[in-house]
Amino acid sequence: MGLLDSMMGALGGAGGNGGNNAMLDVVMQMLSNKGQSGGLAGLVQAFRQQGLGEQMNSWIGTGQNLPVSPEQIQAVFGSGQLGQIAGRLGMNEAQAADGLAGLLPQVIDKLTPNGQLPQYLS
Repeated sequence: MGLLDSMMGALGGAGGNGGNNAMLDVVMQMLSNKGQSGGLAGLVQAFRQQGLGEQMNSWIGTGQNLPVSPEQIQAVFGSGQLGQIAGRLGMNEAQAADGLAGLLPQVIDKLTPNGQLPQYLS
């Protein structure tokens, strides 16, 4: 079972909605070192640069996850990268930002169960 399959199971999405599966696939590609975001470490840095370090720290940490808004997602990714994500998913940028705002906190939380960035994603 691969990392994506494990994440689908952890998020309760295995065998579920195809749109959510596609969004999760995009998120996992972003978080791998292959994505243009610089992997999870690059994403952490981007959130901190936009003044969203508290949110990111809550997702990585072991406590309650703080929410992030679609507007904050737009600020982190910018219209270029968000437009690419939206295009891959067949949706507009607002829909992509909304989906990422709901999914990123959960995915990052599940990838960092001990409150630390895993070596393979940093």
